[in-house]
Amino acid sequence: MGTFAVINPATGETVAEYPDATAEEIEAALASAQRTYREWSRTTTVAERAALAKRAAELFEERKDELAEIINREMGKPVEQSVGEAEFSGAITAAFADNAEEWLADEELKVEDGLKTFFRYQGTGVILGIMPWNYPYYQVARFAVPNLILGNTIILKHAAQCPESALALEKIFRDAGFPEGAYVNVFATHEQLADIIADDRIQGVSLTGSERAGAIVAEQAGRALKKCVLELGGSDVFLVLDTDDLDHAVAHAVGGRMENTGQACNGSKRIVVLDKYFDEFAEKFKNAIAGQSYESGDFGPLSSAQATKTLTAQVQGALEQGAEVLVGDNEPEGNVYTPTVLTNITPSMDVYSQELFGPVAQLYRVSSDEEAIELANSSPYGLGSVVICDDLERAERVGDQLDVGMVFIGASGLEGPDVPFGGVKKSGYGREMGKVGMLEFANKKLFRFAAK
Repeated sequence: MGTFAVINPATGETVAEYPDATAEEIEAALASAQRTYREWSRTTTVAERAALAKRAAELFEERKDELAEIINREMGKPVEQSVGEAEFSGAITAAFADNAEEWLADEELKVEDGLKTFFRYQGTGVILGIMPWNYPYYQVARFAVPNLILGNTIILKHAAQCPESALALEKIFRDAGFPEGAYVNVFATHEQLADIIADDRIQGVSLTGSERAGAIVAEQAGRALKKCVLELGGSDVFLVLDTDDLDHAVAHAVGGRMENTGQACNGSKRIVVLDKYFDEFAEKFKNAIAGQSYESGDFGPLSSAQATKTLTAQVQGALEQGAEVLVGDNEPEGNVYTPTVLTNITPSMDVYSQELFGPVAQLYRVSSDEEAIELANSSPYGLGSVVICDDLERAERVGDQLDVGMVFIGASGLEGPDVPFGGVKKSGYGREMGKVGMLEFANKKLFRFAAK
């Protein structure tokens, strides 16, 4: 079997296989992307490129049912959630298109000598994207679209289990009117990726994936002096500090943990509750997690047999080290893993500092805001967080002390199509989405005019 294959995680059936790219195909991709950057990107305006993105946004909406079926069989996402991902990808694409001229307008600088001085934001060349399986459309849209509008061209290597969504994305950009070479899909192996990163035609690399993959790519990019953006793992906290509506807190904790069958980088993985609410919250949370239904589409199978094996081993290790299960049995049927809540976790346990990529929540009791903050910051990761606190000033003060890239106050799921996304520590560096995401791979070119 080649590197790229569709293996339905619900059935284990190999649906389709695709050959790895040849050396000639990799060279053709690099040459085409470089040629298009020189000939197309430099002769079109932001407005013209944004108009093509606007058409791509419409295609995401028009093809959402077809797109949903693809990722349902590739990585197991329930169809309703898959449709939602296609719709959100379209909304992201439209947001970049609608805001591009404002976000990329020349930025005048106030300087001491009074000379006319400004930044002009332009593309830098060919950017390599290495994308994950957990959000096959959303992750690509938020990386590729702003760069295409900026004037960069894209070579995209998708996850090995997502070849059909990879091809569907390439078709969307071509059908939207982007020329050949603007967005090129490659079924590259890890060895070929190292060569691509080292190639002088590549000007930057964006990876969304595991901490291990990020370290490898960052090392390769560093040796080649290439700009790098990394969106890696997370073990986000969900802090329940002060609320008159515990049911609201429980509902958002469940949503934050179960989104995408628990396979979201910024899912709420560590649920941290103040003493006075803990017993009531734990009972309600346990019952709500137990009420999640595979048959009803609340969650799907884990993405692969390997993902199931990894999560099962992590949970088993936690149990052997003394953690307890409030609900769940760590006995998956195929790749269907029963939603689980672990408690009585201590800092000496491996699971305390691990990311659990699946429907398993860690539940912690704390006695103060300070203890909650200390627990939150003890993680090697620093992606996002949720703070449930009716006192919004207190919530903001707590958020101020969290070593994370994002703080959502009052609810989980506060992402938006034009809202920046990213983290700190071992969750990576750089940002995607919004103006700051659009400028990650921009040439911030300085213009300065002598006095007349």
